[in-house]
Order: sequence, then C-alpha cells, then structure tokens
Amino acid sequence: MTDWIADKAENLHTQAISRTDKSVLENRIEHPINHILRYQIVGNALRIAFVHAILKTTMLAVVVSRADEASKRIGDRLLEIADWDEHEDERRSDANGGGTYYRTDGIEMRAFDDLHLYLDGVASTFGEPEMLVFVSRHSGNTGPLLTAHATGNFGSAEYGGGEGSLARAAPNALSVVRDALETYAPPEYDTGIECTHHGPSVVGCPSLFVELGSDEKQWRDDDGAEAVARAVLDLRGVEPHTERTVVGFGGGHYAPRFDRVLTETDWGIGHIAADWGVEAMGDPHEAKAIIAKAFQTSGTEFALIDGSYPKIESVINEIGFEIVSETFLRETTNVSLALVGELEREICPIEAGLRFGSAAEGSNGEFVVETLPKALLEEVNGINREGVIEVMHAMTLAYETAENGSVAAERIALTEPERYQTIITELASILNAKYEIVELRDGEIFVRRETFDPKLAKAAGVENGPDFGRLAAGEAVEVDGTRIEPADVRSAREQRFSTEP
Repeated sequence: MTDWIADKAENLHTQAISRTDKSVLENRIEHPINHILRYQIVGNALRIAFVHAILKTTMLAVVVSRADEASKRIGDRLLEIADWDEHEDERRSDANGGGTYYRTDGIEMRAFDDLHLYLDGVASTFGEPEMLVFVSRHSGNTGPLLTAHATGNFGSAEYGGGEGSLARAAPNALSVVRDALETYAPPEYDTGIECTHHGPSVVGCPSLFVELGSDEKQWRDDDGAEAVARAVLDLRGVEPHTERTVVGFGGGHYAPRFDRVLTETDWGIGHIAADWGVEAMGDPHEAKAIIAKAFQTSGTEFALIDGSYPKIESVINEIGFEIVSETFLRETTNVSLALVGELEREICPIEAGLRFGSAAEGSNGEFVVETLPKALLEEVNGINREGVIEVMHAMTLAYETAENGSVAAERIALTEPERYQTIITELASILNAKYEIVELRDGEIFVRRETFDPKLAKAAGVENGPDFGRLAAGEAVEVDGTRIEPADVRSAREQRFSTEP
C-alpha cells in the first residue's frame, strides 16, 4: 500500500506540474504545490500525508457495475458530460476496480464486474473518499423513476450485505441528490427516495445509491441516464452529513412521508426501516442493536415514525434517542436547534403550540418573553385569527398558539423589547374591522362603535323576531304604518383594552 501511495503522489505531482500556468514556470516562480511536493524526497511519510490530505478533502467516489446495464449507461453519460483524466491502476484487476479508472475535479470513478450489492468494503479501492455513490438500476413496477437511498439490511441479507447490518448513510447528500434528480429528470420520470433495503452494508465511508428505473426501457434510456449522471455531479463537494437528520421507521417502501420531509424542510433523512423492514427486525426489544445502529450510522439522535409502533418507541426512548413529529421538523426548519430548545423551555414545546416567527431564522439566540393582554387577544382573534397569526409570524421570534397552531395565544418571544409596542399597534389595526373609532392611548386601546340596540327597538314598538334581524342588518322596517330606520335604534358602545403585558 505504501508503494501505491508513493506512486499516487508522484502521479498527482506530475499532473499538477503539467497544469501549472506556463508563465509561472517560465518566470521561475515556484508554484505552491511544487513547494509542498519538493519535500517528497525525504521519504514516503510525506507522500502519504499529501495523498491522504488530497483524497480526504476532495474525493467523491463513484462505483459503476459492468453487470448492471443502467449503471454502465450512467457511467458513459458521466464520461461524456464532464472532463475526466484517464489513469491506470495495475495493482488491482480490472474486475475489482483496477485497470483504467477516471478522475475529474473532486471525483474518481471506477468500474467493477460484480453487482454493487455485493461490493462490501469498496471504498478502500479509492483510498479515503469522503463519500461514495453507487450508480445503479432500479427494478420495480413503478414506471420511469429516478430514486436514491441508503444501503444495508434491517433484517436478513437476501440481496447483499450482512444480516442486521447498516452502512453509513449520507443524509445531506441524499437531500441534495433528491433535489438534483427533480431538476434533471425528463418529463416522463417521477423522482423519489426509497427505504434502506439491500447491501452492501459495509462500505468504508458514507454512501448512497442513485438509481435509474424501473425496467429495461429506462435502463437503456440515455436521457434518464444523463439525469442521474448530472445529479451525481452535483454531489461534488457536498458534505455527506447534516446535524438536522432523522432516522425513519414505518411507512411504505418508497417512503412518501420521509420524502416530504426531505423536499419540504431542511432536515435530512438517514436510514429508513419501512413497515416490512420493521417486521423483519422482529421484536424491537430484541433488535435494540440494529435500532441503535440506525441512529449511529445516520449520525443523529432523532427519529420520525410513520404509523403506530409503540414497541419501537419504547426501545428508542430506552436507548436514549428522541422521537420527533413531522410538525417539529417543519416548524424548526431554518431555526437553530439550540434556540428551539431554549424557546421550548421558556414558552412551551412545539407539540403544545410553540411556533416560530420570521425573526427566528438566523437569530443569535437573544430574546425576551412577553405576555400579550388576554382580553385584547381574544377580541382580535375573534375578528381575524388569520391576521393575528400573520402579525405574530412577521413580528416575533416565536409565539404560543392553541387549536393546532391556528389561534395565537398570549406568550411571545421578541428579539427586542421595543417590538412589543409595534405588535400592539398591529393588533389595534385589526380592531378597525369591527369598530368605527380605534384610538391608542396610554396603556390602553379605546374603541367605539354604534350597534343595534334591542332596548331602543322595543321602545319603538318592534317585536323580537325577524324585524330585529333586519334592523341589525341595516334595513328599515314598518311598525303599525310607522317606518323605523336602523339609525333610530342604534346606540354607541365604548370599550377599553389594556395594552400592558
């Protein structure tokens, strides 16, 4: 291995020199890479450090299987749409990723004779890649489909890998490639993700499958193959992981709920045990190891469950991880999880009604908590609850709600105390829809309106019934030949709402 690394360093040195700007060499100005590589003469130790640094910081590994028609076609499209350098690896057989392989900026691509499913430990062929992508066919009765997923087995290993064994997932990369598939897919193709469902289960770095399906017609489709190829190229320089990741349990093979989370929030998705995967694990209390492994290999402490799985919930809680709801994932999108924790402690949990205002995105975490006057809030909610929510979202860092988030409640968090008065002013404007006069005074809002007065109507001889309704609606009525105008039976009503917290 040391000799291979040394040769690799010399090869990279030669490439770097050949690509160095000619004027730099002619003027005998030493290029920085020459300065680094000059010290290779002290021995293989520096060569090893140099190669490891380059491979670790730049490489996305791409695996093509010659046993997979779609994979070969995707590989061909990759070669066509990017600029590659051709290399030879004489230390490995052509069947095992040796022979001719290709490199472009940040990516190395190698081909293997075996199907991807059986290529455990394949990352070592590339050195130390940051991430590895298997370009593959997808088989199923789904019509034209571009899809991606993590790899491994929650149960038995019928299709490669090991039983109850999971490879390291790449949740952030899955999100990026899912968006890219949507962007590049030909019109007739659907796009989506799948649950974790086949090998390999030991890759050597974070990995994912990106697939073209779902039968021979699509496997031979150049347009579909190019869409997958372009999506893979979009993974260049992408971090495999994100702290905002959930493991999934339940739901169908194509994981529609988890796909919604992936495409509609900023949360990544790690391993997914679909309903049949949950069944394959057996008794969750006896499958603690694989459940814990799903969190470990996804790099997260959070789980989202699709369906009712009380035993799995019990095990997740027992081993110290956290179950979150889809509401939690949606509401926390673009909000610091540290800030979420502080606000849940100060106001209430998201599940109890905490919602975030526009100021939460990018907030430095400093805030004050205020309490809105109950009577004023009840009045404006009765007039226009949607309008009140709009005010809260626009003006607060976070706010308390009731009735599944549809009604604003009293407690709010503000980035600046001065915003409290601005919110009061906005709420006062909602009162204009009901009152003729709305005045902001010291410590209160004064309101006045003229309304139908039943006492005046009765004094005018109007009986309680349809004529009351007509007068209240602004229509005149006749009583014993006398015309009663709405203005005759109206009186002014005044009210004051405190604005003090």
